[in-house]
Amino acid sequence: MPKYMWKVSYSQDGLRGIMKQGAADRAAQIGKITAANGGTLEGFYFAFGQTDAYVIADLPGDTTAAAIAMAVGASGAAGIETVKLLMPSEVDEARGIQTGYVPPGA
Repeated sequence: MPKYMWKVSYSQDGLRGIMKQGAADRAAQIGKITAANGGTLEGFYFAFGQTDAYVIADLPGDTTAAAIAMAVGASGAAGIETVKLLMPSEVDEARGIQTGYVPPGA
């Protein structure tokens, strides 16, 4: 199953919700929607800096990841960036593909 990472930056309203309901509740809610959409939540981590939370999940595919990201973004509670993660075996498979690319000036 493909693996994704969401980088989440909460809005002021989103942070107020975290302060009211708690961080564990937010992680549990994301676990529920991930499972309801055929995936599993691997990890949910809060962080310092521009990104408030990093979420890693296994999901059925790109459309499922996009649907969840759009729902989060449309809520106004958070901005979200989706990163598709690759396993080492996928990178090894990719490195064996001859693309025919020629760099500029070559």
